[in-house]
Amino acid sequence: MILPRPVNKIGVANMIMGFADPFDTLLDLQRSLESTLASDWLQDLTTTRGPFPPINVFQQGDDILAIIELPGVSKSDLQIQAKENSIRIFGKKAVGYPDETSLHRRERVSGDFDRTLSLPVQIDPDGIKAEYRDGILALFLPRAESDKPRTIKIT
Repeated sequence: MILPRPVNKIGVANMIMGFADPFDTLLDLQRSLESTLASDWLQDLTTTRGPFPPINVFQQGDDILAIIELPGVSKSDLQIQAKENSIRIFGKKAVGYPDETSLHRRERVSGDFDRTLSLPVQIDPDGIKAEYRDGILALFLPRAESDKPRTIKIT
């Protein structure tokens, strides 16, 4: 005697439904979009899509140190503004090409840029020091005296 094979609920549901799972369709669409965006060949895009210029921020004691990468930016095309707990770095990066040049791929970013960096502390704008060398801008941002913690003597 041959017994019928048990059918699990998933197998029955797939036989009854007869159409594709909508979540599979959405995942296929997402994969297709991601693969399209991953191919930049002959596009007017950069390899990194993050903000420009890239900034690293460190705390040294009470003060803040910001390192900003600005390769190819002239010091005369760079401006820095400070206010309360934010620093604004803005300017222009020019990339020149010889006349009658055929451009096949552009990865070097050019044009105007504007970044504002919000800090977790108040800074002393009069004490800020900026050094620019070899495309690297170092900002030394001293913490405002009014923002530093005070030790309270107990009487």
